[in-house]
Amino acid sequence: MNELPGALNVTFTEFYYWVTIVFMFLIHVGFCTYEVGASRRRNHLHTLMKNAMAIPIVTVTFFLFGWWIYFAYQNGPGITGGLIDAPYAVPWGELMGAHLGGKPVTDAVTADDTAAWARLNGVFWGAFLLFSWTTASIVSGSVIERIRSGAFWILAALIGSVLWILDASWGWSAGGWMVSKLGYHDAYASGVVHAIAGGFALGVLFVLGPRIGKFRPDGTPRDIRPHNPWLLCLGLFLIYTGFWGFYAACNIPIWDIQAGDEVFYSATNIYLAPTTLSAITFNFIMSLSGGLMAGYLISRGDPFWTFSSGLAGIIAASAGNDLYHPIQALLVGAIVPVIGYKMHYWVERTFKIDDAVGAVAVHGYCGFLGVVVAGFLLWGYPSSPTEGFAATNPLGNFIGALIMFFVLGFIPGWIAAKILNAFGLLRVPREVEIAGLDIATEIEAEIASTDVMKSYQDEARAAGLAG
Repeated sequence: MNELPGALNVTFTEFYYWVTIVFMFLIHVGFCTYEVGASRRRNHLHTLMKNAMAIPIVTVTFFLFGWWIYFAYQNGPGITGGLIDAPYAVPWGELMGAHLGGKPVTDAVTADDTAAWARLNGVFWGAFLLFSWTTASIVSGSVIERIRSGAFWILAALIGSVLWILDASWGWSAGGWMVSKLGYHDAYASGVVHAIAGGFALGVLFVLGPRIGKFRPDGTPRDIRPHNPWLLCLGLFLIYTGFWGFYAACNIPIWDIQAGDEVFYSATNIYLAPTTLSAITFNFIMSLSGGLMAGYLISRGDPFWTFSSGLAGIIAASAGNDLYHPIQALLVGAIVPVIGYKMHYWVERTFKIDDAVGAVAVHGYCGFLGVVVAGFLLWGYPSSPTEGFAATNPLGNFIGALIMFFVLGFIPGWIAAKILNAFGLLRVPREVEIAGLDIATEIEAEIASTDVMKSYQDEARAAGLAG
């Protein structure tokens, strides 16, 4: 860039997002630790590998087409316009790699704008990619101890590189049609990350079925407790820490919010509307505290639900935590997790749904309700600084929550699981589940090594080197 102030802004912004990505990596570390703590010993390795291998699978698919979806589909397409050309987001584009900028991407973009985008494209991509990993990990925990790894990886690519990024394009971008037409407001992704992942997980669980032994012959559920509560606790605290980085990554650190009037720089949310790091610091901690206290009371001190409710409190308040008063964040973070807790057990008893870690409740129900609540508490606030966009309102956020949870979450999850199940690819065989998925993996490895050794012996005999 030619001007030093602009270059310093771009360099600071690049470093800012790079740091948030490093923090957000702790979310995935936390999910791996959390799921292993929740699973039984005979399934530990399978649980860990299933989730860990979602990282490369979602990364590659997100690079190939997920990032392009975010920019190309903001108009629907067909709702407020057509498909948007996004040459800078296709895998063969010059900005999808090491680049210092230079020639404009289009005639409407200045050389300095292109230089800035060239520097920032990779860290923006990385931040959104970490959100993609999160959606896959949310689904991962709910289906442990019975799903085939290959089936989960297909589902992870679908939710992580297609569905969630499509809803982000619609409702989590400065030009998304849900923002312009509905006035949808979801600053820190109660709906666009959590509600969609929870809805998707619920759709899969309806087809996958419960773990063997979860329900008694009379239909009442057994409580399969976390088998390493220390790992589970550590995992949740790592998720809290990474989630804090997630909040920062949802902000743009320096932006001229006056645009065309006098210059006034501020941090903004994803919609380019002003907020501050102080605001989200107040509200993150207050919503976490509300969730922890409510979870402790409603569960009578059960560690699993106490710590899970802390996460649920953050998720519930996230839709409006850019603007809430800290007391509002505290109350939303305390009340919504109680509703999610009650819904979890009602759905479990009524539909025989075995959500191993309560992911549908913590992320799905609380994310859905968090979006709805934000529509009321932020009623009338501009959804975007763009002139002509609808203001935030209860109906728009309710419709948005339905789109996230059901249209892009539950229905695609149910359909994908039905297809996998029809081909016998969704669930492990009964005898494998009883023996333990780790044991089955070890047996397969032993058989494979035996076959390899036998082939070497056969080749040696043919060459006259063995008796």
